[in-house]
Amino acid sequence: MNALPDFRLHRPATLDEAVRLKAQIEHPACVAGGSDILVNLRRGLAKPGDLIDLSGLRDLDAIERIGDELWIGALTTLARLTRDGAVAAAYPALAEAAATVAGPTHRAAATLGGNLCQDTRCVYYNQSEWWRDGNAYCLKHCGEKCHVVAKSDRCYATYHGDLAPVLMALGASAIVARAGGLRRLPVENLFREDGAHYLTLAPDEILAAIALPPLNGRAAYVKGRVRESVDFPLTGIAAALKREGDVIAALRVAITGMNSAPLMVDVSKLIGKPWNDETATLLSNALRSRATALATTLAGPKYRRRAMQGLARRLMDQVWAHG
Repeated sequence: MNALPDFRLHRPATLDEAVRLKAQIEHPACVAGGSDILVNLRRGLAKPGDLIDLSGLRDLDAIERIGDELWIGALTTLARLTRDGAVAAAYPALAEAAATVAGPTHRAAATLGGNLCQDTRCVYYNQSEWWRDGNAYCLKHCGEKCHVVAKSDRCYATYHGDLAPVLMALGASAIVARAGGLRRLPVENLFREDGAHYLTLAPDEILAAIALPPLNGRAAYVKGRVRESVDFPLTGIAAALKREGDVIAALRVAITGMNSAPLMVDVSKLIGKPWNDETATLLSNALRSRATALATTLAGPKYRRRAMQGLARRLMDQVWAHG
């Protein structure tokens, strides 16, 4: 680990002040729980001249009903998500997904906003400085090419967040603070498929909250990982199903751990059909078409694709049985 780089630390008292700071400073970084960015700072992967500490914005850690939606502040810790009664009652898949992230001490510090906005990962990027120097820097950090896809003009580092696919499957919206007020967008639109520039937030924008619509049906999340605790997902799938009798009335599926962004999967061919071996094959084909597993993790791409398809069948069996 490297020593922390020098930086100016800002502690805004209000969200408006934080937005103004972010707009005025060139290439700042925001920190809340710090479980992602502080590790990168120690590894020399981030060297912001200015760090904006959002942890004092206590109005961003509320969980409250607004109309028929549940709004969850971006500073809500993952530990709180796992035990909050309103979340567990209305969106148990979100509470269960939060409980799979890292370990208990990480979840006590890590926040909803930080988990969504976490950095992408790659075996060529998440290394020590001496390793990166000795093996040539990559496109994401100080280098000129992506070592995963050498002729590419973009970075293929992978997004490994657990909460994003669940929120996407649930049809959640991101509430983004900027100069002049708030804007909202579907959670999937927070991301772009570029490992080095994976967030669509503008320089003067900060993720403030997530708004969840009522769940009409059942949702669940499953992840594949080497260890049953601590590890990021090698692949993860979330599904929200509305069942009417013996047919699929509505279905939303999202994946993580495969591409440079969490992605929605087109499952329109399954609507109006029963869940059986035929529709399981349709889902498997849709997942294979959407996912682009590459050599960004220690687990091989072929294994991750097969694991994704197997886990998806198990997940759908579960939500169908209880839908």
